[in-house]
Amino acid sequence: MDLRQLAYFVAVAEEQNFTRAAERVHISQSGVSAQIRQLERELGAELFDRTSRTVTLTVAGKAALEHARATLAAAGTIGRAVAEVSELIRGRLTVGMVIGCTVTPLFDALAAFHDVHPGVELSLLEDGSDRLVDGVRSGDIDLALIGAAHATPDGLDALTIVDERLVVAVPAGHPLATRRRVELSDLMAHPIVCMPPGTGLRTVFDRACAAQGLHPTIALQASAADSIAALADRGLGVAVLSESMAASYRDRLTARTIDDVDTPALLALVWKRAHNPALRELLEHARRAFARP
Repeated sequence: MDLRQLAYFVAVAEEQNFTRAAERVHISQSGVSAQIRQLERELGAELFDRTSRTVTLTVAGKAALEHARATLAAAGTIGRAVAEVSELIRGRLTVGMVIGCTVTPLFDALAAFHDVHPGVELSLLEDGSDRLVDGVRSGDIDLALIGAAHATPDGLDALTIVDERLVVAVPAGHPLATRRRVELSDLMAHPIVCMPPGTGLRTVFDRACAAQGLHPTIALQASAADSIAALADRGLGVAVLSESMAASYRDRLTARTIDDVDTPALLALVWKRAHNPALRELLEHARRAFARP
């Protein structure tokens, strides 16, 4: 027997008429009758009583009906599972990353995902965090790594990757390098080098200054931590960075936590919940990659 025969059997049982069943499954009445006869021969029993105008199930037919329905339902479940896998194979994902942020685990996650699902077309773009969030909300971007001043943008799911305090980084010999404690007001006497507006780190810094009524002199802006560190190292301003960013330059810059800025700078993966098997798979790879020491 095959699924087609079971589908015809269920159609006749439910319609109680071969003609209506044939119309329902879109083949001729003779075709339905022939397939039902073939099924009955394979089972060794008649499934329908054909002696009256209304087709009714025999005892054997009643016994077979629920099993036939269950078999067809199981086949449908298999079909949906295969469809999801097919969608992964043929899919496309657009991943956003905040400008100037080199986060190796994200690249590891993309590489691992590509190894398992090479048929998925991956697209990576860089932009400011605000625009990346707008892209995720609009559906133009599937997953984005953003800098943020709070955990979860409205209407999106998020996974926090980094949660760090702001620091000021200066070269040896700078007045702030000799201080044990640095507060936000101490920075106001110096030109500042920092990330541009729209990044999470800059948002935290601007909000902290506004809360204290401070007006910093933003001398230079750069999207990459390397550039900010290089400018500070050359005496063009004090660098405002996150703790892990500044740690990369400890050989040439001294970092001090800004004591009175309690709000951390965050890096987070954000996405919009949707039925997208490819995105679910990529998120699992990202969780594993970021969970490694």
